[in-house]
Amino acid sequence: MDLSSPREFIPELARASADFIAPFFGNPGTAVEFKSDDSPVTAADRGAEAVMRKMIAHRFPAHGIIGEEHGNDRPDAEWVWVLDPIDGTKSFITGVPLWTTLIGLLHHGEPVLGAIHQPTLGQLVIGDNETTTLNGRPVHTRATTALADATLVTSDHRNLARYQNGTAADQLIDACRLYRTWADGYGYLLLATGFVDICLDPIMNPWDIAALVPVVRGAGGTITDWSGQSPYPAESIAAAATPDLHRQTLAQLNR
Repeated sequence: MDLSSPREFIPELARASADFIAPFFGNPGTAVEFKSDDSPVTAADRGAEAVMRKMIAHRFPAHGIIGEEHGNDRPDAEWVWVLDPIDGTKSFITGVPLWTTLIGLLHHGEPVLGAIHQPTLGQLVIGDNETTTLNGRPVHTRATTALADATLVTSDHRNLARYQNGTAADQLIDACRLYRTWADGYGYLLLATGFVDICLDPIMNPWDIAALVPVVRGAGGTITDWSGQSPYPAESIAAAATPDLHRQTLAQLNR
């Protein structure tokens, strides 16, 4: 499988989406709407996805697209791009630079290429299940194997009990050294680059997940859903820096 062409294309998508988003971030005048599920959305989300979809259609006209804001176009195609223009919109609308743009590529339904882009901090992580780079430099997860040494991050603590076993999750958190809510896509960037050890998300959508899988695996991490099954497509994610740490994480979550 030759991924060279789409891999070279990803930085172009990342730059174009970042250029569109930039005037909206940190701007108190950016209007915020709320969708039917009560999640926020802005013109930056919608416009950045539209920019990327147009570029993909021009460069790879046979490819399909799945996007959070503008729906699906040929989602059963051999190659399908999966886009989340602003993952972490709650951070975005409050001026916190922990949002990211997620760009994934599926081949026959399996994630084969992924990117996590945080343009404010100048970070672009790209993974292909075998290797992961940060701004072109190879990166790896930490060698942490014990919960007592681990840093765990999640997106919203309330969701642990709302969608999964909150008691088990709290016990897992208590077993770890550090716990923070630096998550959404940025948490997985931190995992892949060796700054945190466990990422938990009890509720996810396909556009939240597709880009993460090749990034985490390429950096040496392990990623599944909360029951240990395939991470894509799934409705939850448990990712860890090492196989040993991942096994302990799942054991605790599923006690």
